[in-house]
Amino acid sequence: MWNCDNHTRRSILRTLALGPLAGSIERLQAAAPESRPNVLLIYSDDQGTLDAGCYGSTDLHTPNIDALARRGVRFTQAYAHTVCCPSRATLLTGRYPQRGGVNDWTSNHASDENHRSMYLSEVTIAEVLRQAGYRTALFGKWHLGAKLGYRPLDQGFDEFFGHLGGFIDYYEHKFLHSQRQQPPFHDLYRGNREVFENGVYFPDLVVREANRFLSENRRRPFFLYLAFNLPHYPEKPDPRFAALYEGMPMPRRAYAAMVSTLDDRVGRVLAKLDELNLRRNTLVLFMSDNGHSTEDYKNWGESYGANGGGGNTGNWRGAKNSFLEGGIRVPCIMSFPGWIPTGEVRDQAIQAMDFFPTILEACRVPQPDRTIDGSTLWPVLRTASAPPPHKVMYWQWQKQWLVREGVWKLIGNGIDTTAAGSPHFTGRRMMDPVFLANLDDDPPESINHAAEKPELVAHLTRLHDEWLKEVTPPHQQPAEAK
Repeated sequence: MWNCDNHTRRSILRTLALGPLAGSIERLQAAAPESRPNVLLIYSDDQGTLDAGCYGSTDLHTPNIDALARRGVRFTQAYAHTVCCPSRATLLTGRYPQRGGVNDWTSNHASDENHRSMYLSEVTIAEVLRQAGYRTALFGKWHLGAKLGYRPLDQGFDEFFGHLGGFIDYYEHKFLHSQRQQPPFHDLYRGNREVFENGVYFPDLVVREANRFLSENRRRPFFLYLAFNLPHYPEKPDPRFAALYEGMPMPRRAYAAMVSTLDDRVGRVLAKLDELNLRRNTLVLFMSDNGHSTEDYKNWGESYGANGGGGNTGNWRGAKNSFLEGGIRVPCIMSFPGWIPTGEVRDQAIQAMDFFPTILEACRVPQPDRTIDGSTLWPVLRTASAPPPHKVMYWQWQKQWLVREGVWKLIGNGIDTTAAGSPHFTGRRMMDPVFLANLDDDPPESINHAAEKPELVAHLTRLHDEWLKEVTPPHQQPAEAK
């Protein structure tokens, strides 16, 4: 039965595993290079777990995100990361961010003393697709290092327009988290050249660049990474949506207007795809980089932040900068007419790193010769009964870490960022040093089972320790671990 070479055997096994969808993928693979699918990857910023109408937030106006869900598959257990930098590293490389040196905040300005950046040795999805003949662009937020030589043009992007740091004011385009020795600085670039468009709403600049790029590249395959800075603070929404939520209590009111502003700008880009007749040949992926923010700041005489919260996590605890579900479980939708089912929901747990191999398979481009931690999502897209792509999932950010196996989550050195006033607010910022949570508890993650299940704690801790040693570059490991 298996009298064939390894390549043929793998093809047969994959065809058997994918069933009816295999025909779609095989047709993609057989297509001429010039007909390869386009890729539009939309990454929102600080959009919480359930913050879209299609996720049950009936108080939000998100017609475009909801329409995208009707035209594709919506995931209920999609995981990104707890904050911006590692989330974007794992998204673009398909690897754990530790492999690329991202386990702390990357630099926001070229003069930052730490100069932390994602390693240039990392291979991004943009690099792989550009080598395969795709035109590549990033419009919006980078946040993987501001030092010259470590920017988007150095990591596979033909075009870049946006900001290098974590966020900017929407009209003055200044970064407000500056160190005390450096006041807020301007952070808007085209490629490596600083540009000035003071007074123009930044999301509109992103849409302008995206729609120009689509028009200019409609006759060639493209990869467009659209990294909106919405609904991230400072909360300055489109005034139309501020008026829409005028009667809603704070902080939901301010946050809801930002989410609707995001939805509107996403809709403008999707409308351009339709206008150019590109939708049927474009794989659209939508995801948030982490959960909603509960942060507040006052710096250089200006108050800004998320007004203490405003996101909707439903029954889940936590928010951005926490490994509780509300910090890492995010909205996620994939759409590709004719190739991905429409109007369906998937409950399998997936991760942002899975986009990398999924995109490459759709584009018929081989994976680079290196460890890829993500798994293709095509079997899951085919059927709701497919097994989840990961048996065990791992995260780490600075001193916080998490390992999940089944319904059990072991969180080390955890932080609870649940908003004050939330029904899940515990009044404690630091969690127990070791917190064993069960997602089937009611409410989930409400009980620390560590004391009653020491063997499970030991097992999950061992998995974490082995994983961390494997993903940490040798020069960063302690001497005894080498």
